[in-house]
This record gives sequence, C-alpha cells and structure tokens, in this order.
Amino acid sequence: MGIHIAASPGDIAPTVLLPGDPLRAKFLAERYLTDVRCHNEVRNMLGHTGTRDGKRVSVQGTGMGAPSFSIYVNELLRDHRASTLIRVGTCGAIQPRIGLRDVILATGASTSSGMNRHRFQGMDFAPTADFHLLRAAHDAAERKGVRVHAGPVLSSDFFYDDPADWQRWAAYGVLAIEMECAELYTLAARFGARALAVLTVSDHIVDGGHTTAQERETSFTRMAEIALEVATSFA
Repeated sequence: MGIHIAASPGDIAPTVLLPGDPLRAKFLAERYLTDVRCHNEVRNMLGHTGTRDGKRVSVQGTGMGAPSFSIYVNELLRDHRASTLIRVGTCGAIQPRIGLRDVILATGASTSSGMNRHRFQGMDFAPTADFHLLRAAHDAAERKGVRVHAGPVLSSDFFYDDPADWQRWAAYGVLAIEMECAELYTLAARFGARALAVLTVSDHIVDGGHTTAQERETSFTRMAEIALEVATSFA
C-alpha cells in the first residue's frame, strides 16, 4: 500500500488508464467497466478497478501537472506493479490543421518542466511512447473513423502562460500542449513499463476555441474507447 493509493496488493490491474480528473476516472469506470470496485479514495483522488471483455482494467485519477501525476504513477509502478499505463487526458492544440475534439496520440514529449533536468543533471532525456501501444491505438482510431493525429506534444508546468510562447513549439512541429506526458514516458522507461498518452483537444490555442468543464468530464468518449480497446488487447 502506498501513501496516496490506499489499495491492497492485487486490487489494481496491471493495465491502468490515467485521467487527470478523478471524477472522469469514476465516470469512465462506471460507464465502460463491469464489476467495478473503488480501490482508492485518499484525497478524493478516485481510483476504480473493473472488467472489460473479460480483462481486468483499472482507472486512476492523477490530478494536474507533472508533480501530482508523478506521485500516482510512481506508486502504481513501484507498489502495485502496473505494466501498461495509458493517459486519457486533454490538451490544447497549437497547429491550425488540428480541430477541437480531435484525438492526438503523443509520440513523444518535450517539456518546460525542470524535473528531468534535475534527474539527468542538466542533460536532456527524450521521453517517448511505447511503439506497440501507439500503433494499436492508431489502428483502433482508424477503425472507429476517429480523426486522429500522431506526433510530439509539449508537457508544460504552466496552464496559464505567455500567449506567444506556444509559437516557438508549433514552429518545430509540436501538435499540442498538456502537462503530464513527459513524466509518464520517463517513469515508464525507468520502471520498464509500456506507456501511451491518448489526448482529446479540449482547447485550441491558435483560434481560441474551447470546451466546457462538463464536456471534459463526461463527453470525451472517443479517446476512452480507443484507450480501452488498446488496454484490453494488452491486458
């Protein structure tokens, strides 16, 4: 049992979906899984485990930003032996060709965070997705007719940043900005786990489009269905 995840050994499946919002974790578990059991309520960071297509899958909220995310993923990997982690989250698009509610598969993550600079003593580490999860998710999206983009994202420590800062990242082909992918891929590499981020465009930084808080909590079902198809195939 970890400090922040009050689950007993075996309560959490090896395959875990990771939404930032704990209420989204509850929503996804109740909508898509059967025989659902809540395995964590510490700090209201809800986590649930259930079954889909005969395979055990867990859904654990992580909060926003790399430090919060890192706490939960460390405990999942270290204390509960998770082996496949799929982030299901939101992002802000910075390329005009990407539309609101499109799905992005993060192939890799640049970051403005200092966490990896601290880990690697000022050197740069290139956090990347697991190829097999990435390919499976892209195939699943195409089968479902979902508008999907695969490419790099930026994991930023800032939600409210200088409005002009995104332009330098967009010029180098970064698709979107979010806050957790770099930490996910780094920790997966450290613990020898598979990891992928499946993201829905909730905001468009280029044209100012955005979705509501309610939509973010309950309506981003396409990325969840893609993630769950991949999760069950690797469970």
